[in-house]
Amino acid sequence: MKTFLLAPILFLFALPVGAQAQSSDSVESLKRQIEQMRNPLNDWPNLRRYHEANANLAPPASDEDRVVFMGDSITDGWRLAEYFPKKPYVNRGISGQTTPQMLIRFRPDVIANKPKVVVILAGTNDIAGNTGPMTVEMIEDNYSSMAELAKANGISVVFSSVLPVHDYGSRKMTPGRPPAAILKLNEWMKNYCAKNGHVYLDYFSAMLDDKGFLKAELANDGLHPNAAGYKIMAPMAEAAIQQALKQRK
Repeated sequence: MKTFLLAPILFLFALPVGAQAQSSDSVESLKRQIEQMRNPLNDWPNLRRYHEANANLAPPASDEDRVVFMGDSITDGWRLAEYFPKKPYVNRGISGQTTPQMLIRFRPDVIANKPKVVVILAGTNDIAGNTGPMTVEMIEDNYSSMAELAKANGISVVFSSVLPVHDYGSRKMTPGRPPAAILKLNEWMKNYCAKNGHVYLDYFSAMLDDKGFLKAELANDGLHPNAAGYKIMAPMAEAAIQQALKQRK
């Protein structure tokens, strides 16, 4: 047993200096990879991401129309203060997330912040299987649960359609995010909103080209909106928020 434990150490001393340095770098790289894997295991929904920000966020004023944007990287990368200046809009997007992770985060990152409206933009990573295989029905269940939690806490709901994707770049997006699955989820979402009195925000139709893909000029990588993409989305989001606020009166 002792021989086996000493073997890696003796091997390092036997290596030339350059090789020892490379081995040391490999060990450090491995440590970093293990740490990166450990973090999601310890905090799968990433509750720590906004823990401090939530604690420091003051309660809304009586006349404040606070809105929380809940979502994945498309929300995470959206500079809300730039596109909605002087609006009390709170960003709670986390890159790579799926609806089961957002459902766990919904109480601390949405309900506890006491918004009047929540704008939910999700689903694309569920379709891609970021946290494991998911059926469209499983995604729908998570959407329904978030909407029910919001309604129970007096928060109006805006469901944003899943954005289309395109294959015009070097990386093809449709194999992992089939347009048929996006269409199916969006159709369910539209019907669910109509049936339950929520607002459906249809980014999909406004960003689609004549081939059924996301317009090439709206996303450099085929998935994430660029400035031109957000420029289209911002007024649509604002109109949906105002509709949701109007319904509260």
